[in-house]
Amino acid sequence: MNNTQLSFIKEDPWRIFRIMAEFVDSFEILSRAGPAVTVFGSARIPRTDPYYKATVDLARGLAKHNLAVITGGGPGIMEAANKGAALARGKSIGLNIALPREQKGNGYANIPIHFHYFFSRKVCFVKYSLGFVFMPGGFGTLDEFFEVLTLVQTERIPEFPLILFGKEHWSGLLQWLKRRMLEKAKYIGPGDLGLVTLTDDPQEAIDVILDYERRVGPPEMVPRAFA
Repeated sequence: MNNTQLSFIKEDPWRIFRIMAEFVDSFEILSRAGPAVTVFGSARIPRTDPYYKATVDLARGLAKHNLAVITGGGPGIMEAANKGAALARGKSIGLNIALPREQKGNGYANIPIHFHYFFSRKVCFVKYSLGFVFMPGGFGTLDEFFEVLTLVQTERIPEFPLILFGKEHWSGLLQWLKRRMLEKAKYIGPGDLGLVTLTDDPQEAIDVILDYERRVGPPEMVPRAFA
């Protein structure tokens, strides 16, 4: 038996159990949270930024309509969303992950869940949400946006509302997708960009999500991702 095989026997079975434990613990908590909306965005946005205030207003409005708010549990936009939900006495969920820099849990998540693995955390973002808001952010936000968009496009999950908040931030990306990927290369279909709503208005984002919730029916009838 070589060193690679010995390493697998010694380490990988325990890693599998750790992964399973993350899923079991998080599924148990989130399954009781009710309908939820995930808000993504940069951990680096300061509290003085207009997007921070807009996120607080957005999350407060969602919570007032009995929608739980899920974030990555860290600072910046995540803190703002958790703060807004907490101010409305709603369910403010933070799926925190330990990172060497940037990520520290914020104090506004009244339902904190801690993760070691990015992929199990990302499953939970999608599995327990009926809508997604993407505030301005960096690589992580782009990763989350394109992953969720791909899941909707390929019909692996229902056609949940996907909201890009911040026209100044997102318009250039949408123009590139339209001109390069749709019109020139034809790598995406004519209706794919229609899966996304672009707005600067927290109330419009809330209305899009509430309209979807009304169309699909009561909470127990809301489609679940990966059902």
